[in-house]
Amino acid sequence: MIPFNIPTFVGTEIGHIEEAIKNRKLSGDGEFTKRCNKWFEEQYGTCKALLTTSCTHATEMAVMLSDIGKGDEVIMPSFTFVSTADAVVLRGATPVFVDIRPDTMNIDERKIEEAITENTKAIIPVHYAGVACEMDTIMEIARRNRLKVIEDAAQGIMSKYKGRFLGTIGDYGCISFHETKNISMGEGGVLLIRESRNVDHAEVIREKGTNRSRFFRGEIDKYTWVDAGSSYLPSELNAAFLWGQLEHLDEIMEDRKRLWAAYYEGLRILEKKGLIVLPFVPQECEHNAHIFYIKCKDIEERSALISYMRKRNISTVFHYIPLHSSPAGRRHGRFNGEDIYTTKESERLLRLPMYYKMGMKAVNQIIAAIGDFYEG
Repeated sequence: MIPFNIPTFVGTEIGHIEEAIKNRKLSGDGEFTKRCNKWFEEQYGTCKALLTTSCTHATEMAVMLSDIGKGDEVIMPSFTFVSTADAVVLRGATPVFVDIRPDTMNIDERKIEEAITENTKAIIPVHYAGVACEMDTIMEIARRNRLKVIEDAAQGIMSKYKGRFLGTIGDYGCISFHETKNISMGEGGVLLIRESRNVDHAEVIREKGTNRSRFFRGEIDKYTWVDAGSSYLPSELNAAFLWGQLEHLDEIMEDRKRLWAAYYEGLRILEKKGLIVLPFVPQECEHNAHIFYIKCKDIEERSALISYMRKRNISTVFHYIPLHSSPAGRRHGRFNGEDIYTTKESERLLRLPMYYKMGMKAVNQIIAAIGDFYEG
């Protein structure tokens, strides 16, 4: 059986976890958390990076920092994971969904402006499959309308737009380290903060609404409750696991990119024959090989292919049910404009197995099985 995913493991993680245990520091913001934060600040050039318990929580923090609340609206694609909308709904605000581009599956930047109302506070572009949204246009729209931009770069570790890392372009960026991502800490994320004036507030929110971070730095003689917040600090054990993978990130990325390129080259003949559609990466984007997908003719063909691949002992999956068509999406949000591509394209998309050390033998087996389905 070729599974859809096996969480990344490089081998050094256990030693780091043992070190954390020996240090007798298991709660958040210990040595390994600080190493991870510093790594992102130095590699990404962002003002501040704060490791969190999940990308969901990083997004919740970004929404709180953007002062989004009851009666406000936030524009986002409907083709995204529920966490993007949950962070907004939990603050009493309304997700406003707009259509996607069929080429990248990202938010259609041309549909954003017409969704803006007097209640709009922010835009959340989602960088699907680690391929960047059209950020220049989005940032210009946000500037003209005085809106915050929160980048959902959950899938975007090390991806770039015009040479800039995803998550560093908007006001805030959120990256995931869930076990399905390129690198993992089981559950976890990081919040990237562009401007220094927002760092103190972010630390307060992350530390249960207290100024505890300043206390531990020796800036105040005692800490107290100063604002609303929650417990968004990951355990040192999780951070130690992540640090082992950050140390080997180049190796992990190179392996995934080899797999992605092999998929693309091996399946091009089917695309040339008009049988499938392969991923599109705009010239200005540098992707991270997080996902390799194909698009079938329609949902019926996709279902038949999933069944066929299962019989060949290959696990393939489809992605999100568009949020605006879900029960909670209909209750808490609204779709602006016409759903031309969101539903149609999401029903065609099929994700292929992709994980570190999967190997070319498995890739070739999957390519052959897809070829047999279409050619046979």
